Amino acid sequence: MRIVLKWLAGIVFALVASVAAWLALWPPELLRVGDAYAAKIVCSNVFLAGRDASQVLAEDVQAPGHPLLRFIRISVDDTRKSVTARMFGFAAPGHAIYREGLGCTTVVDGDFAAFPGNRQLRRRGGPGDDTKPWPDGDGIATEPAVQAVVANDSLAGPGLRALVVIRNGRIVAERYGEGFDRETPLLGWSMTKSVTAALIGLRVRDGRMALDRTELLPEWRNDPRSRIRVSDLMAMQSGLDFNEDYGSVTDVTRMLFLEGDMAGFAASKPLAATPGTRFSYSSGSTTILARLWMSTFDSTREALVFPRVALFRPLGMNSAVIEPDAHGTFVGSSYMYATARDWGRFALFLLRGGAWNGQQMLPEGFVDFMRTPTAASDGAYGAGQVWTRIGRDRSIALPADAYWMQGHDGQTIMLVPSLDLAVVRLGLTPSSLGYDVRPLDAEIVKAIR
Repeated sequence: MRIVLKWLAGIVFALVASVAAWLALWPPELLRVGDAYAAKIVCSNVFLAGRDASQVLAEDVQAPGHPLLRFIRISVDDTRKSVTARMFGFAAPGHAIYREGLGCTTVVDGDFAAFPGNRQLRRRGGPGDDTKPWPDGDGIATEPAVQAVVANDSLAGPGLRALVVIRNGRIVAERYGEGFDRETPLLGWSMTKSVTAALIGLRVRDGRMALDRTELLPEWRNDPRSRIRVSDLMAMQSGLDFNEDYGSVTDVTRMLFLEGDMAGFAASKPLAATPGTRFSYSSGSTTILARLWMSTFDSTREALVFPRVALFRPLGMNSAVIEPDAHGTFVGSSYMYATARDWGRFALFLLRGGAWNGQQMLPEGFVDFMRTPTAASDGAYGAGQVWTRIGRDRSIALPADAYWMQGHDGQTIMLVPSLDLAVVRLGLTPSSLGYDVRPLDAEIVKAIR
């Protein structure tokens, strides 16, 4: 009997030691981030993009990510339109709930049961008309030389899901990865930041925002942060301390996956530099910007319908959805889904200087402001949520006026005003793969010239 007890004690000790080792290597907060990330990605791709849940889990969550993600299991509630993800029993499960017109929202465990799952924003628009040329319809005429570049697997890169080339206001080349097509909404990640900049431009046009405004938030009053301007947040030089590293539980992963009020979390960060003096790329800054433009409306509903009414519908972006956090603030840094063609419509809108069908929607010069390189970024980032230089290899020749919308895992849109050219490239291409989109962009420039 004593031998059996010792044997059982040894097993218990080994189990406790194993759990302790697990928690030391992967602390509970990191496990919670993994669960919330899985729930959110699966939810959006199932209920927005119509993809299979098990495929999304395997391809989008587990294949390119941290090894712990392999142990996540999900359950999908088609009635409530929610997804729950859990990794073993070491952490609280992750939850995400879909609402029509709003997409999916990450909900912390304690609020899951009470979170409204039936709120809707009415959406209009349906399939495009192939008899009308894009962008008014969906008819296209490809240019063989450009299509040949797009067909090059090496240039298109691993994990490609969509590639659309727009020249002189028309789609001249297009390609989709297996399982994806022109009707599949795709996540832009940080390309969403540029859309947030445009929404701010619309509120500037309406006289409800000013780029030089200070004293932006009540919690910043009587505080050095009261000197932060809207333009400082736009140019990523607010001075707020925010860690954008996605490798572990950092400010950005905590904000996106553990916080119900993302803008509130970002706004709570202290200053690490004098506002306007230091470039520091921050999804927190853009989420604060989303809170600011939404607060210019008298009601939450007015703010929630504004992107669709004021931007997406006029441009024919019927697939576009920006998703909010649990507090009701759009995650304007990261969470916009749209088809590649609708991302292309937004790119064309910028190429047209913020005009559409002869109507000037953004203030004159606002897009030029967005793409003006800032001194604090050493010329790499624009004043309004776009990149003016990407990559480190200066031997790749591209037009001097090229600028980019750029997002996590290989999302890019290159815009070249002098050539009336935009190249939309969407996929699942982690930075660890070393892919550089600029050779593709450069070959497309050669082909159209």
